[in-house]
Amino acid sequence: MRGKLITLEGIDGSGKSTVAKKLQKNHEIRAFEPIFTREPTRDTLTGNAVEKAIQSDTDQLAELFLFTADHAEHLAKLVKPALENGKTVISDRYSDSRYAYQGITLKNRIENPLEWVRSLHKGWTIVPDLTFLFDIEPEIAVERCGKRGEQTKFEKIEFLHGVRENFLRLASEEPERFIVVDASCSPENVEKTVVQKILEFVQRD
Repeated sequence: MRGKLITLEGIDGSGKSTVAKKLQKNHEIRAFEPIFTREPTRDTLTGNAVEKAIQSDTDQLAELFLFTADHAEHLAKLVKPALENGKTVISDRYSDSRYAYQGITLKNRIENPLEWVRSLHKGWTIVPDLTFLFDIEPEIAVERCGKRGEQTKFEKIEFLHGVRENFLRLASEEPERFIVVDASCSPENVEKTVVQKILEFVQRD
């Protein structure tokens, strides 16, 4: 039986990565032995290229294709094999981040960039079975980002407003896949909600 793909999405500073780390230590989640991963990938040729692009003034189209190449490598080397072996995969960021973020970075170069980026993935990506959208006001998110050190070029309020709108649009188009979580709540409450929904989902079958 094919495994399940669960993804965690949200703007920078939404707290999803914090919750992702907490899930790895949660005994109820660990009980069904999920595989935890992330995008951009770590310690890979493609993932390292993406990280360098994020920290530089790389052309927006080039940046998109680096992210997409990393996604393809991630699918081929980890996600697909794990799902084929019946494993549950939990990924901190996935393709929806590309649609939401590059849907803004390319807005002055491509007509309807969100749909264009999404069309690039059709036919070869794997659509998640369940996606958590950690929703939060960009002003709060950027304040959180500032507290953790140097900000990246994506951690700007005006930019994140657009990204948030794209995420909410994606969620409204696929309400059966997305669970929108109020990420302004305490990390403990957010974690509790996510754990409960994951357990309900994996036990459904």
